[in-house]
Amino acid sequence: MHIETVGTGPDLVLIHGWAMHGGIFAPLTPLLAGHFRVHVVDLPGHGFSHDDDAPVDARAWAARIADATPRGAIWVGWSMGGLVALHAALDAPDHVRGLVEIANSPRFVAAADWPHAMAPKVLEGFEAGLEHNYRATVEGFLALELIGSPHPQSMLRDLKARVFERGEPSLRVLVEGLRVLEATDLRARLAELAMPNLWIAGHRDRLIHAAAMRWAAQQTTHGEFIEIDSGHAPFLSHPREVADAIVEFAGRVPRA
Repeated sequence: MHIETVGTGPDLVLIHGWAMHGGIFAPLTPLLAGHFRVHVVDLPGHGFSHDDDAPVDARAWAARIADATPRGAIWVGWSMGGLVALHAALDAPDHVRGLVEIANSPRFVAAADWPHAMAPKVLEGFEAGLEHNYRATVEGFLALELIGSPHPQSMLRDLKARVFERGEPSLRVLVEGLRVLEATDLRARLAELAMPNLWIAGHRDRLIHAAAMRWAAQQTTHGEFIEIDSGHAPFLSHPREVADAIVEFAGRVPRA
C-alpha cells in the first residue's frame, strides 16, 4: 500500500474515497502539511497502490493503515475513506487520537429507518455502468460529487484530469467498493467512539446528507458537526475552510 508522507508536526492520516487516490487532496494537503506530518494513503487497487490486489474490506484496510502509520494520529477520511477511518477508530482506538469524517455517513444507502441517504438504485446504477463503460461511470460519479460546488464545470475538468493521473483504478476494486458501500451500516457502533470526532458535511452534497452527519455526531460523546456550503468534495471547493476546521479541531484534541 502506497503512503506518502509530507510536512512536520503531529501525525495525521488522510484517506481518499471510492475510485480516487491520495492525489485528489492536492488543494488540501499543503495546507495541512504546515501543521501536521500528513500520511496520504492510496488504498489498495487505487493510484500508486494499483497492483495491491487485497480484497476490498474497509476494516482490513484500516488495520493495514494502522500498522503502517504512527500510533496516536488524527485520522481524516473522505467518503468511502471515512468508512475506513471510522473502522480504525472503532477497532483500534489507541491508534486514533482524533477522527475527522468528511462527507461520510455510517450508512450510505437509505432504508425504512434511515431516510438521510441515497436510494439503493443509485449505487446499483453505478455498478451496472461499470460493467459497460467504467471510465464514463467514474466520470459520471465525479460530476455528481461536484453538484452544488462553485464553478462545477471547470472543477470537473480538473478532477477528470486528476483522477486518472496515477493510473486507472482496478475494475474489481471499483465493483467491490460499491458493494461495501451498499452493505456497511455502522450506526449502532457510533456510541463506542472514545475519541473526539468531527463530522464535516457539504450543505449541497447530493450523495451524503448533512442531516445524516449531524445525527452521527450526536450519537457520540465527543462529537462535533460543521456544515460547509459545498458539494460532496468540500476540500476541493473550500480547501482553506476544511483545513482550518481540521487544524482548530486538532487543537482541542488531547495529546497522546
